Amino acid sequence: MFQKDTIAAIATGMTNAGIGIIRVSGTEAIEVVDRMFRAKNPSKTIQDTPSYSALFGNICDGDSVLDEAICLVMRGPNSYTTEDVVEIQCHGGIVMLQKILELVIRSGARAAEPGEFTKRAFLGGRIDITQAESVMDMIHAKNELAARSSATQLQGKLSVKIKELRRMILEHIAYIESALDDPENYSLDGYSEGLSVQVTDTIQSVNALLATADEGKMIKEGIRTVILGKPNAGKSSLLNQLLGEERAIVTEVAGTTRDTLEEDAVIQGIPLRIIDTAGIHETVDIVEKIGVDKAKNSVKDADLILYVVDAARPLDADDKQIMSLLKDEKVITILNKIDMEQVVDKECITCEIQTPVVEISAKTGDGLQDLCECLKNLFFHGKLTMNDEVYITNLRHKQALMETRESLERVLDSIEQQMPEDFLTIDLMAAYEQLGYILGEALGDDLANEIFSKFCMGK
Repeated sequence: MFQKDTIAAIATGMTNAGIGIIRVSGTEAIEVVDRMFRAKNPSKTIQDTPSYSALFGNICDGDSVLDEAICLVMRGPNSYTTEDVVEIQCHGGIVMLQKILELVIRSGARAAEPGEFTKRAFLGGRIDITQAESVMDMIHAKNELAARSSATQLQGKLSVKIKELRRMILEHIAYIESALDDPENYSLDGYSEGLSVQVTDTIQSVNALLATADEGKMIKEGIRTVILGKPNAGKSSLLNQLLGEERAIVTEVAGTTRDTLEEDAVIQGIPLRIIDTAGIHETVDIVEKIGVDKAKNSVKDADLILYVVDAARPLDADDKQIMSLLKDEKVITILNKIDMEQVVDKECITCEIQTPVVEISAKTGDGLQDLCECLKNLFFHGKLTMNDEVYITNLRHKQALMETRESLERVLDSIEQQMPEDFLTIDLMAAYEQLGYILGEALGDDLANEIFSKFCMGK
C-alpha cells in the first residue's frame, strides 16, 4: 500500500439507503474533490473551507450534475488518517455511489485497499495496532459485550497497560547497560534483588491480562456451547427456545437430528455459539452412527456442554454413557420436561458428575432465566458489566504475552543462578520486544498487510 497518494472508497454499506458516504484521503484529497464539487454559494470552494466545516452543493461531471451532496473537510493531521480527508455525503443509492466514486478516481484518486484508511492512521501514529485491530473487531462484533470490549481497546486502555510494563522493563535495561559502561557512577551491588521483585510483579501483571483471554475469546466469538443428550431428550427444542425461532426440526420420532447444527445466539447479553447434536445412543444405522460420533467428538472443543436429560424418563445406559464423557468438562445439566411428571431428580445426576442442575421446559420456556443466571456464574462471575476492564480477545496478543512471561521467568532463573547482569538484559530485551509486538512497534510489513487486509472496504 502506498502512503503518499490519494485514496477513495465507499465508506457505507453497499445497499440502498438514505445517505451514502465516500471517503477521500491523501495529500491531494481536497484538490481532487474540488475538481468535481460546486458549492451552492459560488464564492465558496473546498480549497478555502476550514477544517471540520461542511459545504452544500452539487457533484458535477463536467457540466452534468450527478447529485446534491454535503462535503465535510477534515485537514491533517487532525483527521482519522492524519492526512487531509474529505467525506462526500450524498444520496445512498448503490448506482449513484459507484458513479461518484468513479468520478473521484478519474479526478486523481485511486481505489483504496481494504483497511487502508485505518492503516494510514496507524502509520501516521494516531493509533497503535491494538487500536486498529479493535476497529475491525467493533465492525464485526456479534454482541454487545464484544462491541464494548472493542470500544475499550479503541480508547487505548490495553495500550496504556502494555506501555507501562515496557517502561518498567526499559528502565532496568537502561540502568544495567549504564552500570556496565560506567561502573564508577552506577552500582549494581544488590541490584538483582530489587530487580527480582519488580520482575515478579510484572509477571503477575502479565498473568492478570492472560487470565482474561479465555473470557475475551468467548466475548468475541461466543461461548462454544454443545447441546448433548440422548434421542428425544429435547435438545432441538432447547435450541429453538434459545434462538427464539423454529430453527431445528422437532418431532416425536427419536433420531430426527442426525448431524450437528450451529447457530449464534445472544441470550440476555450472553453470547453463545450453539451446536445442536444427534442424540447419543447405540445404533446400527450407519448415517445415524456418524452423527453420534460427531456428537461425542464435539465435547473436546466445547467451552460448555448443555447436557439435556429427559426428566420424564428414567436414566438408562445411554445417559450413563453420556455422563462418562462429561467428567472434567464444564457442564450444565438441564432437567427438561418439567411440564410433565418427573421421574429423575437432581441427586441422580450430581452423584455421577459434579455439575449445576437447572430445571426447565424446552416446550414452554419455563426455567430459561435460571439457565442464564447459571451461565453468568460459570463464565462471567455472576455479572456481565465490563466497566473499564480490559479483555485479551486477540490470539496474537495472547501469544506475545505468553512469550513475554517466559522471557521474564528466564530473568528470574538467571538471578537465582547469580548470572552476570548482562545476561539479564538479553531476556529483558526479549520481553520488551514482545510487548512492543502487541503495540505494532516490532510488526513486520507482511503481518501488518495481513491484519489490514481483513478490514472491510472503506475503513
